Amino acid sequence: MEATLVLEPAGRSCWDEPLGISVRGLAPGQPVTLRAALRDEKGALFRAHARYRADAHGQLDLARAPALGGSFAGLEPMGLLWAMQPERPFWRLVKRDVQTPFVLELDVLDGHEPDGGRLLAKAGHERHFLAPGVRRVPVREGRVRATLFLPPGEGPFPGIVDVYGVGGGLPEYRASLVAGHGFATLALAFYGFEDLPKELNVIELDYFEEAVCFMLRHPQVLLLLIAASGTIYRDGRLLCSL
Repeated sequence: MEATLVLEPAGRSCWDEPLGISVRGLAPGQPVTLRAALRDEKGALFRAHARYRADAHGQLDLARAPALGGSFAGLEPMGLLWAMQPERPFWRLVKRDVQTPFVLELDVLDGHEPDGGRLLAKAGHERHFLAPGVRRVPVREGRVRATLFLPPGEGPFPGIVDVYGVGGGLPEYRASLVAGHGFATLALAFYGFEDLPKELNVIELDYFEEAVCFMLRHPQVLLLLIAASGTIYRDGRLLCSL
């Protein structure tokens, strides 16, 4: 029986969505190595691997089978994704263009050698940052430099201003994912982007007020939350962490 690598959901999923990984058609108790790899938008390679053993029926489900070693150990259904390390030292995995997916490649190898085993099965999977129906709207209104992500449907939706920009620029990957959960999310640049200040040496609070006013006027925004440093606040009260 030929080994088959099964991914759930098949074909594509969102970056913040759990990915089920299982293998069918192995020999009972067969030792195998699972290997995951992807390249970022600059071509840098990220990889992880883990050693497993099939059950008595020749099946392997990462939700039930602990890894026996490799890039991680123990019961970690998503370990092959979170444990990926760059081939280039100190390189960070960052999504720069949320309109394109990361393409994940998964291999099943015979035995417990991550690079020497016979290839038994393989599969590709797209990890997206825009859920189906989410709309990306560039915003250049007054001084505001931002991108608004709107969930599917007519709304109105609860709104979030996502203030996140370590290193400057306009990172969109958090806001794009949050919009997939029903929030109208404004990814707000505040330095190091277009005609904004190049360095974070002076913070003009009225700039952020202008962004808040833009969201409050938007016909598809019902109420407004503020997100900074991985947290969401409403009326000064912490609601949740991103």
